[in-house]
Amino acid sequence: MGSLKITKKHHKRLNNPFPSSQNSLPFIQGTLFLNSRTLPENQIYKIGNDFQLNCTSNNGGSISISHKSQHARPLWSTNPGQAFVSAAVAETEIIESRGSFVIKDKNVQLVCNHQTIEAIKVINGNELNVDSMKDQDLPSFDTGLEIKTEGKNLYCNVVLITGKIFCVKKRKSVKLLNKIKNVEVVDNEPLASSRYWILFDQKNSNQVGFSVRLGKPNAELPQRFSPRIYRGFYKKFTRIQKHKISWSCLLSKRRQVLAVSPIKGENAALKEVKCGDFSRICLTYSSEKNEKFYGFGEQFSHVNFKGKRVPILVQEQGIGRGDQPISFAANLVSYRAGGDWSTTYAPSPFYLTSKMKSLYLEGYNYSIFDLTKHDRVQIQTHGDSVEGRILFGDSPAEIVEYFTETIGRPSELPHWIISGAVVGMQGGTDAVRNVWNQLKNLEVPISSFWLQDWVGQRETFIGSQLWWNWEVDSERYWGWQKLLEDLSSHHIKVMTYCNPCLAPTDEKANTRRNLYKEAKKLNILVTDKNGEPYMVPNTAFDVGMLDLTNPNTSPWFKQILQDMVDDGVRGWMADFGEGLPVDACLYSGEDPISAHNRYPELWARINREFVEEWRSKRMGKEREDPEESLVFFMRAGFRESPKWAMLFWEGDQMVSWQVNDGIKSAVVGLLNSGLSGYPLNHSDIGGYCSVNLPFFKYNRSEELLLRWMELNAFTTVFRTHEGNKPASNSQFYSNHRTLSHFGRFAKVYKAWKFYRIQLVKEASEKGLPVCRHLFFHYPNDDHVHNFTYEQFLVGTEILVVPVLDKGKKVVKAYFPAGESSSWEHIWTGKLYSKPGSEEDIEASLGYPPIFIKHGSTVGQTFLRNLKHEKIL
Repeated sequence: MGSLKITKKHHKRLNNPFPSSQNSLPFIQGTLFLNSRTLPENQIYKIGNDFQLNCTSNNGGSISISHKSQHARPLWSTNPGQAFVSAAVAETEIIESRGSFVIKDKNVQLVCNHQTIEAIKVINGNELNVDSMKDQDLPSFDTGLEIKTEGKNLYCNVVLITGKIFCVKKRKSVKLLNKIKNVEVVDNEPLASSRYWILFDQKNSNQVGFSVRLGKPNAELPQRFSPRIYRGFYKKFTRIQKHKISWSCLLSKRRQVLAVSPIKGENAALKEVKCGDFSRICLTYSSEKNEKFYGFGEQFSHVNFKGKRVPILVQEQGIGRGDQPISFAANLVSYRAGGDWSTTYAPSPFYLTSKMKSLYLEGYNYSIFDLTKHDRVQIQTHGDSVEGRILFGDSPAEIVEYFTETIGRPSELPHWIISGAVVGMQGGTDAVRNVWNQLKNLEVPISSFWLQDWVGQRETFIGSQLWWNWEVDSERYWGWQKLLEDLSSHHIKVMTYCNPCLAPTDEKANTRRNLYKEAKKLNILVTDKNGEPYMVPNTAFDVGMLDLTNPNTSPWFKQILQDMVDDGVRGWMADFGEGLPVDACLYSGEDPISAHNRYPELWARINREFVEEWRSKRMGKEREDPEESLVFFMRAGFRESPKWAMLFWEGDQMVSWQVNDGIKSAVVGLLNSGLSGYPLNHSDIGGYCSVNLPFFKYNRSEELLLRWMELNAFTTVFRTHEGNKPASNSQFYSNHRTLSHFGRFAKVYKAWKFYRIQLVKEASEKGLPVCRHLFFHYPNDDHVHNFTYEQFLVGTEILVVPVLDKGKKVVKAYFPAGESSSWEHIWTGKLYSKPGSEEDIEASLGYPPIFIKHGSTVGQTFLRNLKHEKIL
């Protein structure tokens, strides 16, 4: 494997304000050659019972996969005459700073960009195992090619493709004719090669699995390539023999470079070179110029990723993410603290396209999806193997349903969390009781108080920060259990906060347990190369991180959760999970770079297991009572996090109107996550991150807070957050206007609770999101393909056009083509009946443009409830 260099910049205080981004290999392109002795010109191979692979020699050769019910529609296909498997040996450089990671490819030693197909064989899946595969010359280390299927069915007809990848070296230049001074011939000498194996197998009725493995570069001296055997080799690499040099070529002063093979086009021998294993593997396949790519997890800046290079790496999203001038300032004071358009807490190696094509990778290795070419896609993955699945579906909803059927879906949320406002505040017992009284006077529907500072606070240069020691601070929250009991008597839950890190608490006066010291003594913390606890820099202090691969960690941390729940707590934010250092040492011994993407899934799993174990221990009616169910929510995630996490929130958005980091990015992240299998998500009302630097001040304005309330009244959970600098921000309790607006939209949120319950149930059963991009249900309307944050659907029945710009009183609403129902404006009752039309809609504060399908049961019930709440 290529070597690894890790650079730490946690404590560098003056940095380049325009740091470099992820730097991977350039797009690799090469030529495909088919073995004419073993491959017919056109052949169809069955994959399982429902899929087929077509191999054709036309235009240089290509393969495609389709479903037998729509055999003319390829789900995945390669570019004719172009290599679709390639590999490289390269060094890796990782620069890390406080949860931000940059991965760069350095010193590329070898690139095998050309490919042959020697054989395509159908193997009976019932007989497929490691021993039977020895006849296919699979390397002995390759034990991962056994068939994996869902359910009881084991599909037969597994397709195996074998061949070589190789590179050629431009050896020398020679004169073609003495009389032609401006024409040279470049001798192409094959330099290195490796065997490859590709397995396609049916996983279920809507998915084909693929697995690509590489042998060692030049493990043995390869056979010679003969143009009589490899279709197209003579034509592609020895064109000079048959090429007639035109007069324009002879007369040109430009130097022409033409290719020949070294021995008159007859044979090209590959010389053995010594090098390490491949450290990069690339899969290249076709795309259409006008094809739109959606998904890739919780992405905040773009919805269509065509033309982008999308890195799949869990990390801090950053402050600003390219919005200026804040990104400049953040990068200046802390390396890459600003992030960029691609940084996210919860990526996923999954996409679906406007052409109803979809693919996702399995495993946790770092990968980049290169969509910069108009006619092809290239996935570059670290390592020497790659696995994934190709999905078949006729609509975005169908594809997401099939995808989540495999990766997993969240459990159904208890009704209490979606019944009213989740009041996020801090300050201690007296502050909570004071705000509670104000909310009671306004009859604001409240589901819970979320008290993240239950552990106590300390002041740092960042602002007010929590003591990361997961027990109640009995001075700040005096009478803790009495407070919980009083709130519970009014059917209001209490939620708290924790994360998988622990801070030394030697300086904290009123601790009962020092959890960091306990974890250190139990050896359940991530360690450094010397076996000592790895102290991870986090903003203003360093912390130890739980080693979630250690089997002793889970029961220890579950007991902490148990103590919290025993006090009466019924929910918590399970924060962080994105910052596992890439040079950490883990109990499991696994590669920390791959474990980095897996860590948030492990973190979610521990929390979810506790929830299920707690429920299973309850008896009788208590066990079945949904009002007593537990809830936790997270920000970090990867592909299979929805299987374990009950609810997501979008992390630390800035308190701004910005595109890449603010109220607009909150909408984009919400919709992209829904397209990627994260069906239950929301953001902090008003955002989180405030900045008070000389010349750079970002504080939450009252208008922004009110508009964010209007937006989040139509998401899964309606939850406030004071932010990292509460005193600098407008709060829902700041004055009568903010309190009244908060109460009004808490009631709007309550008015569609009946529909929200349906959608949450659908999310748990089908993986469909509560909030949906219009592409979800109107994929044939090209106009909606270009939407980012402008508007979205709640389910299928409510259309939301949020106001996301300062001072804006009129917004444009688009009514999608293909909808047979009229859209009714909830505030005026006006009908909009022309599909594919756009209208200017008044949008004064308190009256965001919201539409329902005219005459629908959901719409009429929503209007009736609004009238009951005296909103209409």
